[in-house]
Amino acid sequence: MSVQSPADWPILVISVVGSILLVEVVRRVLNRVGRKWALARHLVEHCTWPAFAVAAVVAFNLVFEPGMFGASPTERSLGGTVQRVLGLLTIAGVTWLIVQATYALTDVVLDRLVLVEGERNRRARRIMTQIALVRRVAAAVIIVVAVGAMLFSFPQVRALGAGLLASAGIAGAIVGIAAQPTIGNVLAGLQLAFSDALRLDDVVVVEDEWGRIEELTLTYVVVRLWDERRLVLPVSYFTQTPFENWTRHGSRVLAVVFLRVDWSVPVPRLREVLYEFLQTNPLWDQKDWTLQVTDVLPNGLVELRALMSAADSPSSWDLKCDVREFLVNYVRDNHPDALPRFRLETPETRVGVTWTKDRDGQN
Repeated sequence: MSVQSPADWPILVISVVGSILLVEVVRRVLNRVGRKWALARHLVEHCTWPAFAVAAVVAFNLVFEPGMFGASPTERSLGGTVQRVLGLLTIAGVTWLIVQATYALTDVVLDRLVLVEGERNRRARRIMTQIALVRRVAAAVIIVVAVGAMLFSFPQVRALGAGLLASAGIAGAIVGIAAQPTIGNVLAGLQLAFSDALRLDDVVVVEDEWGRIEELTLTYVVVRLWDERRLVLPVSYFTQTPFENWTRHGSRVLAVVFLRVDWSVPVPRLREVLYEFLQTNPLWDQKDWTLQVTDVLPNGLVELRALMSAADSPSSWDLKCDVREFLVNYVRDNHPDALPRFRLETPETRVGVTWTKDRDGQN
C-alpha cells in the first residue's frame, strides 16, 4: 500500500481539473465544427455533462489511492469505501455517456428522415418509429447491465450469485406474472413498430378523436388531437382495439365537400368554376378532383359532392374549408335561385290555380 505524501492531494486536484479542462476544449472544438457537421452538434447537446462527469470520476479514480487518507485501520477502511464508491460512479458515468452518445448518433439519422417529404415520407416515418423504439430498448439493456455490474462489484452479492441463479426460474415466473401488463405493452410497442401498423406522425382516429401520433414509446402512445389536446393511451390499446389510420399506405388524403342546393343549380358551370378555383389553390396536389350529383334528398334538395386530393391530412382539412366557402359564396352571388328552398303544395297549386294575396280576401 502506498504511503501518504503531501503532494498526493494537489496532484489529484490537478488531474481532475485538467481532465475537465480537456473535455471543455473538445466541447468548444466540436461546437465550432457542429455548424457544418451534424454529429458534432448532437454530441455537444447530449454528451457534454456526461463527458464532464466521466472525465472527473476517471481522473480521480486513476490517481486516488486508499493510503492517501492515512495508514490507520480506520483511514484505510475509509479509503477502501471511497475507492468502491468511485468504481460505482465510474460505471454509472460511463453508462450515462454511452446512452447519450447512442442518442446523439441516432439523432443524426432522425434529423435527415424528418426532412423527407412526398411519397418517401411514409417509409421515413416508419424508420423513425423503429429507431426511436430500438434505442429505448438499447438504453434499457445498457442500464440493466450497468446495474448488474455495480451490484456484482460487492463481494457479498457475488457470493449470493449461485443461490440466486438456482432460484432464478421461480423468481422469473413471479416477476413475469406481476409485470405482465408492462411486458405486454413492451411487446405491443415492438409489434407496432416493426409491423408498420403505426408510425410517428401518422394520422389516426381513436376514441372518436382525430389526431396525429406525437410520441410512441414502449409503454404508451401520445396522440396530439386537432385542438392541441394530448390523448395518452397504452400501447396495447392499438393491438387490441380497432382504430383508423389515415396514412397507413400513403400521406395523400381525399377531401370531400357536400353541398345541398335547389334543382335549378347549374352543375356544369359549377364544375368549371370549381376546377378553376382548385388550380389556384396551393393546397390541391394537382391530381384528383371531381364534382358529382350524388343524391336527391327526401326534402327535395339535390346533393352535390366535390372531391379533391391533398398531400396530407392538415392540407386536406384546409382545402375542404376553402372549397366549401368558395362554393357557398359562388352559388349565393351568381345563382341565388339555386339556394336551398322548401316547396309547399296547396290545393290551388295542385289544380293549376295561381295563388294571390287578394284571393277571397285571405292571405
